[in-house]
Amino acid sequence: MLRSRLTQAACAAQRAFSTSPRVLAAVKQMTVRDGLNSALDDELARDDRVLLLGEEVAQYDGAYKVSRGLWKKYGDKRIIDTPITEMGFAGIAVGAAMAGLRPVCEFMTFNFSMQAIDHVINSAAKTFYMSAGAVNVPIVFRGPNGAASGVAAQHSQCFAAWYAHCPGLKVVSPYDTEDARGLLKSAIRDPDPVVVLENELMYGTAFPVDDKVTDVDFLVPIGKAKIMRPGKDITIVAHSKAVETALQTAAELAKKGIEAEVINLRSIRPLDMDTIFASVRKTHHLITVENGWPQHGVGAEICARFMENEAFFELDAPVWRCCGVDVPMPYAKTLEAHALPRVPDVTEAALKVLGGKARSK
Repeated sequence: MLRSRLTQAACAAQRAFSTSPRVLAAVKQMTVRDGLNSALDDELARDDRVLLLGEEVAQYDGAYKVSRGLWKKYGDKRIIDTPITEMGFAGIAVGAAMAGLRPVCEFMTFNFSMQAIDHVINSAAKTFYMSAGAVNVPIVFRGPNGAASGVAAQHSQCFAAWYAHCPGLKVVSPYDTEDARGLLKSAIRDPDPVVVLENELMYGTAFPVDDKVTDVDFLVPIGKAKIMRPGKDITIVAHSKAVETALQTAAELAKKGIEAEVINLRSIRPLDMDTIFASVRKTHHLITVENGWPQHGVGAEICARFMENEAFFELDAPVWRCCGVDVPMPYAKTLEAHALPRVPDVTEAALKVLGGKARSK
């Protein structure tokens, strides 16, 4: 009798499963790491001029396994392990780009790119201008950027504002798998130097992707932001992992009857101000969120752009920046958590910006 009941229960469960098309239509998931890996694979297969070089990118499959399997597939001439000398291999990569190749130069962390900044700025970014347009430098500088976890002051800086300050560079900052895959492919195909600022903490995060994203020709245009969540009461602009903070904040505000529009910048240089201006014309309130330092940061640039544009008159309250604390990143876990903008911080900022409008909801 027990076996009969179990059989009946199993059959009922099977019928319930088989008659539910929503269950059968499982959404495909892909991690940010796999999005980057597949983008590199696509472009290496598409163009023989593309190569990847950096510390441990080949035989070790990359420090964060972003280049997993590529050395075995493409060999020593396309996937190149380098010595621990950022200045050396960044210079080799820039020279290769000037000679017509399309190198992807990986920094194990962008904190180490400071060793190579002369090549990034003076060689890669300025050559097209200094050669009167005769010499393109189609190079990608990529790797993890910004705060990770427990790596303290020297390994936690965000370089978005640093590199976005320099004419001649394009700077992108992906959040999810779609961003990472599409922006990296666009960066590799671009004729000019592109800095791709990834985030270590996002590598293992899986996001739903559709067939469009996995298509070999899928690209995300550089210089175009994405509205992640529509809203009518306040605009929240963020990039990289801070988009996650912005979306969580929007969910909290929704519980209070406040509809926040969340914009994922995707691109830091050029900035898609048209999308931000259009959003603020609708919401009349603006907050920026970033994990980098406040002074001369991405949010500060957005504030300045509003001051110089007639969209300034659409604001019903001052723009509020939510940034990392203006100190080197602490090592202690509790201090580290408070050194970055958290959901309660951004929620409080939104309520202050909205003022009486928030209380009337």
